[in-house]
Amino acid sequence: MMYLHHGIGHDFTRGYEEYFGEWVDHDAVTYLTLANDMLHQLYPHIITIAEDVSGMPALCRPVSEGGLGFDYRLGMGIPDMWIRVLKELRDEDWSMGHIVHTLTNRRYRERTISYVESHDQALVGDKTVAFWLMDKEMYDEMTILKPLTPIIDRGIALHKMLRLITSALGGEGYLNFMGNEFGHPEWIDFPREGNGFSYHHALRRWDLATDPLLRYKHLREFDRAMHRLERRVHWLAAEQAYVSLKHELDKVISFERAGLVFIFNFHPTSSFSDYRVPCNVAGKYTIALDSDRDEFGGHNRILPNTEFFTQPVSYYHRDHSFLVYIPSRTCLVLERVD
Repeated sequence: MMYLHHGIGHDFTRGYEEYFGEWVDHDAVTYLTLANDMLHQLYPHIITIAEDVSGMPALCRPVSEGGLGFDYRLGMGIPDMWIRVLKELRDEDWSMGHIVHTLTNRRYRERTISYVESHDQALVGDKTVAFWLMDKEMYDEMTILKPLTPIIDRGIALHKMLRLITSALGGEGYLNFMGNEFGHPEWIDFPREGNGFSYHHALRRWDLATDPLLRYKHLREFDRAMHRLERRVHWLAAEQAYVSLKHELDKVISFERAGLVFIFNFHPTSSFSDYRVPCNVAGKYTIALDSDRDEFGGHNRILPNTEFFTQPVSYYHRDHSFLVYIPSRTCLVLERVD
């Protein structure tokens, strides 16, 4: 809407002339600005969200500052990135730098809503993230009455990690989408000529998340724990995270936000003991969230009452650091308590 070319054939990498030049639809931009100004004056508590992937400057700044007045923009590049990673790369080929860049590539002080998957994955034509991870084993191997298979184990572990890093690093808001919070296996397909006008896939199986014999409950419990922690410390309202560690060989990412230290080990096989993690605030840290807990479908490889004490050892440009045990395909959130 904001561009006369409607984004066709433009990748928005050529400079600011793409946002302020001859391609901009000035009438449309004026309309959006006036609409936001009117809405926020008449309804002070309203929230407006822009569906924009171009990166239009000041799109999410107040009209009084010369912006277009939206409160948030959707981080539309994030779900696209996750699907490309899952579809095109082996686990050992994931780039930590690319993941971090995509999650943090947003305009300063313009709020973004991040999400792992969208209608492109949840509607017919593609697969949900859970389906890309676990595919047809989800129909037969998600029961707790059978031993955990390698595919389901990998899928549950990575699904939790993708959601937490997207929420904690990807923006100032977070969106669940059509059962993503518990790894809904199937797409949505509305009645149409191509499926014989069937209603068979025109629903979500919410019962999967509450069935005590299915592993979907583990993904749902992790989602609950993640949001409870966010509501307590408010990392979405905090300043953008400081990413101190992106280790390509170890597949480890570490960053600090809202007083918490987030640690992700994406390595498919390697667990690390006494792994040095940088931080900037000295003290004693305890575990606020551990994706490897049994109730989250993990393996309980870390004692829940483990304490971590910082050392005055500068590491990756942070004043302090500490040693942790971080199992493969696990994420930890540490909180300073003293």
